[in-house]
Amino acid sequence: MFLRELTASADHIKGAGPASVKALAKAGINSVAALLCYYPRDWEDRSHSVPLADYSRYPAVCTVVRVIAHDWFGFGAMKTLKIHVEDESGRAVLVCFNRPFLEKQLVPGMQYRLWGRFYYKYGELQSSAFEFEPVEGAVKGFGHVLPVYPLTAGLNQGLFRRLIRQALTQYAKPLEDEIPSAIIQRDGLLPKSEAIRAYHFPASVEELDRARKTLIYEELFYLEVIIGRRALERKNTAPLVHKKREAGKDGELSALQRRLLERLPFSLTAGQSAAVTEINQDMDGEYPMARLLQGDVGSGKTLVAFLAALRAVESLSGEGGQASPPGQAAILAPTELLARQHAENAARLLEPVGIRPAFLTGNLKAAGRSNLLKALAAGDIDIVVGTHALFSRDVVYRDLRLVVVDEQHRFGVTQRQAIMAKGDHPDLLMMSATPIPRTLALTVFGDMDVSVIPDLPPGRKPVKTHLAKESNETKVYDFVRKELAAGHQAYFVYPLIEADINKDLKDAASMADRLGRQVFKGMRVALVHSKLDEEEKRRTMEAFRLGEIAILVATSVVEVGVDVPNATCMVIEHAERFGLAALHQLRGRVGRGEAQSYCFLVYSDAPPDPPESFAQDVLTEDGKTRLKVMLENNDGFVIAEEDLKLRGPGQIAGIEQSGYLSLGVADPIRDAAELARARTDAFAILEEDPGLLLPEHRRIAAVLERAPPFSNVTL
Repeated sequence: MFLRELTASADHIKGAGPASVKALAKAGINSVAALLCYYPRDWEDRSHSVPLADYSRYPAVCTVVRVIAHDWFGFGAMKTLKIHVEDESGRAVLVCFNRPFLEKQLVPGMQYRLWGRFYYKYGELQSSAFEFEPVEGAVKGFGHVLPVYPLTAGLNQGLFRRLIRQALTQYAKPLEDEIPSAIIQRDGLLPKSEAIRAYHFPASVEELDRARKTLIYEELFYLEVIIGRRALERKNTAPLVHKKREAGKDGELSALQRRLLERLPFSLTAGQSAAVTEINQDMDGEYPMARLLQGDVGSGKTLVAFLAALRAVESLSGEGGQASPPGQAAILAPTELLARQHAENAARLLEPVGIRPAFLTGNLKAAGRSNLLKALAAGDIDIVVGTHALFSRDVVYRDLRLVVVDEQHRFGVTQRQAIMAKGDHPDLLMMSATPIPRTLALTVFGDMDVSVIPDLPPGRKPVKTHLAKESNETKVYDFVRKELAAGHQAYFVYPLIEADINKDLKDAASMADRLGRQVFKGMRVALVHSKLDEEEKRRTMEAFRLGEIAILVATSVVEVGVDVPNATCMVIEHAERFGLAALHQLRGRVGRGEAQSYCFLVYSDAPPDPPESFAQDVLTEDGKTRLKVMLENNDGFVIAEEDLKLRGPGQIAGIEQSGYLSLGVADPIRDAAELARARTDAFAILEEDPGLLLPEHRRIAAVLERAPPFSNVTL
């Protein structure tokens, strides 16, 4: 029996009455398995004595005390009991808030085992959080390492511990190991039944560490098994006939790719060249490509995607040396602004080499859409760029060979599957301008190959970042004014579109008016935000790109926008309200030309009016951390690592709602070394036998012996 199979409801546990079962359900615990996997948030080590005198050296005191006396302070309903105690090292006071009944339970002259967290207050050593039991009698809550659980109404630590103990007694012993026995022996892990018991009620701190290591490895191992099986399913797809090319051996450039590169006024960076080679090798391979292309803002991922599209479009050699008709590529973008920019660049760069690009969005008028869909189905369009419309029901491709998903984190798994279903196992290239840490890439995109463009095109200068208090924003305005006078342009970004009476925050609409009429009088200021229709946004962004607008006021809608090399200033007001990824993306809107660019992160530094709203708008510790990270780093991958620490893997990967990373004990960042070990084990076993049932398979040990040494695994 495996833990995941324990679906018996919680009322099967002895001692779990209706009230307890109802309280457990409120905590999301509806089965025995859910209860056993409801892990402690902390442990209290009551196995070692800690006298009162050592209260400051340890998290808690654990000692035997004698009650000296009782007294009271306060009046009426606020009257509170104080119990004076002493051990061999000193004296202290137990403050019994809302517990007057302890007057009868802690009797003067009697001895008790005492556990509590102590502090100095009012000239005496005190504790208001303590537990006790008489020395005369059985030892219950002492001499052990006790778990501390996150609780909800209707539950307390004592009740929860009793229920967990009973569940362990009834159900834990028959649990079978879910990790292959060879790995358990190799790494000195605990059997499953012992690991579950020891994680809840360890006999010692050392046993707790061993149980934690076991459960962490198990979670990561099965996570990598899921990822590995997904990768094998893709590889087990029947080899595609159209993937055989005469040209392209070892990833060399195809004719169309060479033709495009010859027309460019610059050369690819080393990172771009390496990525193109890796993508070519994948596309020429036996199995459909599944690759993640990472690169910082402005690193040139789009050009690499265009080169991949050219390879997909190019005629392929078939049986008898006959060339097949040209294929098709689809480039999916999350917003119409970004899709339009890609489409315009595709027309400018690819039409001269004989490619027929098209632009498809949901806003395309009926007549034009009908003609475009007919051309797409007939194969008269080579590369189509668009938004979600690319995988609408009525969209048919003649031969879709490559799907490129830009800003992949903005699309869900089902959306990616929807467009992939439009072709016969097409190649997949996902792109991210929000760098994904290597650790997370191993976890979330572990079934994909990863290409990284670490460098920027020659001539690009790092954006200089400055922090500014809101009260000093006049200095920021003065600096921007000098940049505008030099012929450059600027962005001003705000967290709100319009004023909100419940928030003391500046908004884009009113600030666009103020900046145009007062601060930068005589300069053309425009406003863009998500509530504007797509055509108005397009006209505004195009005017800004052409230099007809000096200042663009916006919300984070410009996080993904058109390239404006002449824009050298990015001012983000209330910067503490934005996440790290958004701040990095916004900063990436400038620094796209040869001129030095600047980013000003303006943060709130004074209590708002009215003062009672201050608590929600002050600069939090997380806000300070984010701003400091932005100030000290321009490297998107460093920023991504910090963002991962702050927000967790689920939010960054856009999978927090899928349950994909619902890990109970493991942390992919903290446990990166274990993740690498688990990945190596899982993939080695699955390569040997993709259909095996891991715990029962007899050849696991032999496979592991042939696995590469773990010292070679790098993150």
